[in-house]
Amino acid sequence: MTTDTWELLSYIVTVIGLPLAIFVFLYEQRKERENEDEEVYQQVSDNYQDFLRIALENPDLRLFSAEVVSNLSDEQKERQLIIFTMLMSLFERAYLLLYDENMSPKQARRWNSWEDYILEWCKKPHFCALLPHLLHGEDPSFVRYIQKLSGEGRTPP
Repeated sequence: MTTDTWELLSYIVTVIGLPLAIFVFLYEQRKERENEDEEVYQQVSDNYQDFLRIALENPDLRLFSAEVVSNLSDEQKERQLIIFTMLMSLFERAYLLLYDENMSPKQARRWNSWEDYILEWCKKPHFCALLPHLLHGEDPSFVRYIQKLSGEGRTPP
């Protein structure tokens, strides 16, 4: 191989190979971020499924009732508060990990399912009655978000 051949090959690598390598690197990085986002979403969704199991194990609290259950004992009220605190913690975690002002369509689709859960619970009067207590000490932007949702009285699509 002559010097001219080596020079030509170096130009080809510089003009084609380097941009291609950068493109492949950026593409793989984006794919990795998407996989990480999906994994986080799946973990938080699994936590919500765990919460639903706990709710099913406590049917006497009528957590899914659309009406206020007024004849709960002190022990039942305490269990209800603990379970709702767990739920609020889960909502905050989902908000902190999944919500962003400028979401991609895929991120927005993931977040919309969580917003639906939040809206569903905000329609329950026994949950809403405890909101001021449940939001105490939570992330300020999350508190504003929940207050906005619960104050709007929006319903899931």
